[in-house]
Formats: sequence, structure tokens, C-alpha cells
Amino acid sequence: MENFGVTLEPVRAILFQIGAFLPRLLIAVVVVIGGWLLAKVARFALIKALRAINFPVLTERSGMDNFLRQGGMAGDTTSIFGILAYWLVILAALLIAFNGLGLTYITDLLGRVVWFVPNVFVALLVLAFGAYFARFIGDTVTTYGRNVKLQDAMLLGKLAQYAVLAFVVLIALDQIKVGGDIIRESFLILLAGVVFAVALAFGLGGKDWASERIEQWWPRNPQPKDPLKDIAKEAVKDASRATTPGSLNEPKSSGVRGPFDKRSP
Repeated sequence: MENFGVTLEPVRAILFQIGAFLPRLLIAVVVVIGGWLLAKVARFALIKALRAINFPVLTERSGMDNFLRQGGMAGDTTSIFGILAYWLVILAALLIAFNGLGLTYITDLLGRVVWFVPNVFVALLVLAFGAYFARFIGDTVTTYGRNVKLQDAMLLGKLAQYAVLAFVVLIALDQIKVGGDIIRESFLILLAGVVFAVALAFGLGGKDWASERIEQWWPRNPQPKDPLKDIAKEAVKDASRATTPGSLNEPKSSGVRGPFDKRSP
């Protein structure tokens, strides 16, 4: 009997562990199911809220929805926000469930993913508002160029739009910690190269125009105005008009002939 009791001791230990684990497993299942239902509610509420404030209009005008459609996605930017909210709640529920089960490694991994999703939220918001602002800047530059009769108004507007958009993309990538210093330094090198090329091209091809504008805006030796000189010039002009041929000793004709006027009618 003693040997039989010793043999059953490991079985008892296993059954005790299973009995202690089953309630935690049941709680974890309930948490996951509750998180799934809550995730559906969060996605529905967020999409409704964004559509209520006309957020899809902003993303459509900024060009993000068109970009997603060209990429083959059926939804728009608003639906992406809903999907992110859905998975954020699901991951939070899984984090709570695995933490209750004592799986620390999985909990740590899920914790990193959960903290990464809000950065994606912020990056998408930066892209949405930044792309809209970039398009606004491009349209403004194009309109101004057309008003001043610039031939390349459309080109300048597109350049301004893409320059702002590139800066916005860098901010979004920095928000989600992609690239880091390499992308920033590469962008600065490219920007410096473009500015140097434009300055060199303008210096070689438009130096005469630039010198005329600079001389017009900031004259080198501005001459102070002398009112006496202006009066003297006007007097000289009046005297020159008075001494022109046909202006002296020639009476003005009234248009009525007298009795002794021998001019032919």
C-alpha cells in the first residue's frame, strides 16, 4: 500500500496543479471573449465618431484614401483607425489573460506591441493632417503663380507640396521609430543638395534678373530728393515749351472772321 501511495503522489500533484490552473484558464477565456466584444464596440464607436466629424473628407482631400485604393485596399483611412482600435483592445485583453496565466515572456512581448499601436495612431494622424496641409500649400503656391503670370506655376506648386509631404513623412516615421537618424540625415543631405543645385542654377542663369531686382529693392547709392531741383526742372520744361516755334507772336484764332479779314474761308 505504501508503494501504491508513493506512485499516486505525482498524479495527485498533477491533478492539484490542473485544478489550480483551470480557474485561471477560465478567467483568461472570459477576459478574451470580453475583450473581443469590447474591441468590436470600440471599432464601431471610433469609426462613427470619425465620420461624425467629417474625418473621411479630410483624408479624401489629402489624397490618403486614393493612395490606399491604388494599393488595393478596400477600406479608407477611417477604417484603418477602426482596425487599429480593434486590435489594440484585443491585444490588451490577451495581455491581461496571459498575465493571469503567468506566461511572463508572452506578456512582455504583447506589452511591447500594445505600446507600439498608439504610435501608429499618432503617425496616421500626422500623415492625414500633414498631407492635407501639404496639398493646401501646393494649391496656394499654384494659385499665386498663376495670378502673377508664372509659366511654371503648376510645377512650383507640386514642388512645394512634395517638399512639405516629405517632411511630414519623416515626422511620421520618427513617431513609429523607423529609420531614426539615418533617414533624417539622408533627408538633410538630399535637401542640401537640392538647395545647392537650385542656387547654382539661379546664379548662372538668372544673375542679371537677380541683380536688377536687388538694385530695385535695395539701391546701392540712394539719392535724396531735392525739391529745389524738381522746381528748376519744371521751370526749364515750361520755358522750353514757351520758346518752341509757332508758340510766339501767333494770336489764337477765335474762329470768327472780321470784315477786313482777307483769308479765304
